[in-house]
Amino acid sequence: MARAVGCPAAMDLTPLEERLAHLIRTVDDMSDIIARQEREIALLTRRVQMLMEREAEREQQAMREVPIDRPPHW
Repeated sequence: MARAVGCPAAMDLTPLEERLAHLIRTVDDMSDIIARQEREIALLTRRVQMLMEREAEREQQAMREVPIDRPPHW
């Protein structure tokens, strides 16, 4: 397309359209990555919570098993 001098409406927009297309693709790719990371974080959060609950149960169980009797040297 030939450029008309002094007429901005006749400018070649192809370079801008190409850059816009690349930016749109980058945003879409980043959106997919963020969505995947959000799912992974939710899964890991659930796993950590489960592990914390298990550890709390083990600590409670260990407290029940500790003898309350006085040691022999008393």
